[in-house]
Amino acid sequence: MRPRPFALERFFARTEFSARHLLSTSDCQGLTLDCLLSLADASLLARWEGLGLGYTESDGAPELRAEIAGLYDSVGGEDVLVAAPEEGVFLLMNALLEPGDRVVCTYPGYQSLYELALTRGCDVAFWEPQEADAWRFDPDTLEELLRPGAKLVVWNFPHNPTGALPTQEDFRRMLALVQEAGAWVFSDEMYRLLEPCEAQRLPAAVDLYERGVSLSGMSKVFGLAGLRIGWLTTHDSRLLQRCRELKDYTTICSSAPSELLALMGLRAKDGLLREHRERVAGNIAAADAFFQRQSKRFSWIAPQGGTVCFPRVLGGEAKDFCERVLRDTGVLLLPSTVYSYGDAHFRLGLGRTDFIEGLEALEAYLAGERPD
Repeated sequence: MRPRPFALERFFARTEFSARHLLSTSDCQGLTLDCLLSLADASLLARWEGLGLGYTESDGAPELRAEIAGLYDSVGGEDVLVAAPEEGVFLLMNALLEPGDRVVCTYPGYQSLYELALTRGCDVAFWEPQEADAWRFDPDTLEELLRPGAKLVVWNFPHNPTGALPTQEDFRRMLALVQEAGAWVFSDEMYRLLEPCEAQRLPAAVDLYERGVSLSGMSKVFGLAGLRIGWLTTHDSRLLQRCRELKDYTTICSSAPSELLALMGLRAKDGLLREHRERVAGNIAAADAFFQRQSKRFSWIAPQGGTVCFPRVLGGEAKDFCERVLRDTGVLLLPSTVYSYGDAHFRLGLGRTDFIEGLEALEAYLAGERPD
C-alpha cells in the first residue's frame, strides 16, 4: 500500500514548528504536563510515580477503555480499541474495504479519510457542502451518491475545515439513507464535544447504528495531541477483531505514560472541555469582529462546532496570500490548495490561547496592504 503523500501533514512538517503565530491549527491549546498532573487524584499520581515502562495491552488498558466507553450511551470497554487517531483510520479502512468497493466521503477533509480508500482501489465519491448555504452538507446529495452497492460512508462532524455541523433533522435523514442502503458509517468525531451547546451535539454513530464506527481521541477537544491516544469503537465484534489483528502490524500497543495521562485527562474532562469551549467562543467573537473590519478582503461563515473555519479570500489567490503572510509576519494560515479544493479559501484555527495575538499581527500586516 503506497498512498500519495499526505499534503496537509507535509505542509505542517515544513511550517508548524518555525512559524511565530499558528492561526491554522485544529487542536485546542495543549496542556502542560504539570497542568495535567495537577488535575489527577492521589491514586493516579501514585501510579504515575511508580509507572513501569514495559509493554501495554494491545487493546488499551481496561480502565482507559472503560473511561472512553463512558463518553457514549451504548458502548462497553469491550467495544473500544485504543490506537493513535490516524492509526485508527488506517486500521478501519484496511479491515473493512476491498478493491472496487464504493465509498462516499465528506470533502474537503482530512486526506486519509478518502486517500486510504483510493489506495485500496475503491470507487470514492466526494460529498461536498454548499458554501452559499453555510457549508451545509445536503442529505439530498448524499442520497444521489448512495447509489446501489455503496459499502461505506465516511463523514466528519463537526467538519474540518469548514466548521459545518448538520442539524439534528438533517443528521437523522443522513443516517436513515445510509441504513436504507445497508452501508457502513465511519464517523470521524474528533471535534465532537466542542459544540457551543449540548442541543447542537450530534449523537455518536456507534450509539445509533449497528454498522456505525466512531473515531475520536485526545488530540483535538482535550488539548492532549502529544499523547497520540485515540480510539475506534463499534458494536461489530468481527470488525473490531480484524482491526486488532491489523494493529499487531502497526504499533502493537500504546505508550504506557500516554495511556495513564489520557486517563487523567478523561477524568478531568468536564473542566477541560468547559475551558476549551470558552476559549473557542472568545476567539470566534474576535474573528467575527476582524472579518467585519476586513469585509473587503474576506468573507467568512462562523463555525457551527469544532475549532476551525474556512474563510474566503475575495479577489485573490489564497495560496499566494498565505505564503506572503507567513514570509512577512510569521503568521501561519493553511490555504485550501493543501486540500486540493481550489485556491480561494484558507483554514483558520480557533483553539489556541494566542489566537488574538496572531490575529492582531495579521491585521497589522493588512493595514499596510491595499484591499483589492
